[in-house]
Amino acid sequence: MSEGWNIAVLGATGAVGEALLETLAERQFPVGEIYALARNESAGEQLRFGGKTITVQDAAEFDWTQAQLAFFCRRQRSYRCLG
Repeated sequence: MSEGWNIAVLGATGAVGEALLETLAERQFPVGEIYALARNESAGEQLRFGGKTITVQDAAEFDWTQAQLAFFCRRQRSYRCLG
């Protein structure tokens, strides 16, 4: 396992998700892997995190066993996309 937490951020393309990613990077939170997740309409978008470009993934297709920590930055009704 790499150093740090494997983190999933649902709603990464929204204002709250983007602010969370920025805060994690600024505070140098120990991140192993970061998974930017959103609805399928946003899948494929590119975001910046800690000097790297990350690709937004479709939350409905994500394997949640990859994440050790998850942040849900969407309204509750948006979680229906998870099954």
